[in-house]
Amino acid sequence: MTDKNIQLTSTISEDNKLTLALRNIDMPQPGADEVVIRIEATPLNPSDLGVLFSAADMSSAKQTGTEQSPVITADVPAQFMPSLKTRVGKATPVGNEGAGTVVAAGSSPAAQALMGKTVAVIGGGTYRKFICANVQSCLELKEGTTAKEGASAFVNPLTALAMVETMRAEGHKAIIHAAAASNLGQILNRICIADGVDLINIVRKPEQEKLLRDMGAKYVVNSSNDTFLADLTAAIIETGATIAFDPIAGGQLTSDILNCMEVAATRDITEYSVYGSDTFKQVYIYGALNRGPITLNRNFGFAWGVNGFLLFNALGKLGTNTVIAMRKRIADEITTTFASNYTHEVSLPETLQLQSIEAYSKHATGEKYLIKPQA
Repeated sequence: MTDKNIQLTSTISEDNKLTLALRNIDMPQPGADEVVIRIEATPLNPSDLGVLFSAADMSSAKQTGTEQSPVITADVPAQFMPSLKTRVGKATPVGNEGAGTVVAAGSSPAAQALMGKTVAVIGGGTYRKFICANVQSCLELKEGTTAKEGASAFVNPLTALAMVETMRAEGHKAIIHAAAASNLGQILNRICIADGVDLINIVRKPEQEKLLRDMGAKYVVNSSNDTFLADLTAAIIETGATIAFDPIAGGQLTSDILNCMEVAATRDITEYSVYGSDTFKQVYIYGALNRGPITLNRNFGFAWGVNGFLLFNALGKLGTNTVIAMRKRIADEITTTFASNYTHEVSLPETLQLQSIEAYSKHATGEKYLIKPQA
């Protein structure tokens, strides 16, 4: 291969500065169980922005460099620096997943079998032209599937499937999901409809309600409505939902969900107990769209839990056979159940334009960016 390799990195320096830049790097050479993938499509997920921007104040961002090699700098507030000490001075590669063509393969049969194939890959640093990955980190896409269609084959699909499998493993029978009109939320809806799982969707705008109802969602409640708590409680009574997944985190939505679960659980109880109901209520936090503190107004008894939900930890608990089945389902249904829609496509240099950063950092529902590293 004679192509040049370029990657996007995020670096925090000791003088409280974030620097985003494109770096020339060596072309990778695969080991026995590795392949080299020409990355042709890679998404900008909220989890990627956490690595990309870290704790920087992006309102202070400035752009220098050239059109083909822009450099973004921004200030990192001093109070966040102690928690970032392991990142200081290190050029951190960005990008959790992507897809492209295998252009070189190691000597093992598993690696050789992927030569020339279109694969999705997970593992970090996908905002580059060429990446070396272990075959276990790759998902061979069905013939005819494009890199764009497979670019988001891991993070959102696996997270949505892991939510459903976690519900089953922990003995719950219905799910509540916040920020439910997201790409992940739409995937979760398609899974739940196909699998006959009741799903309560929490959104904040009428157009998001319509989007999900047009998809076939039965339970959609709007947190901006005055009747939100009553609507949520009614949906919980009807479905029996006792597990929720919340990517917002900050504020009191987690508390509201737990309180509504408790109201639903105690509606037929005639004797008062200071400990509340014995129905266990679980909320998992899997994002940080609101970075403020989580407020819990404790009116939901003692049978409850609030935990973090990290994809790889969840997959480890579910076991190898379940994960293998999940990956196969994703490959089979990548253009249907697990399809992602993109509203903007950018090259690596365009990713570091202030105008682009301002747009994709908003986490706007219905706005999803795709990076085309070969562009």
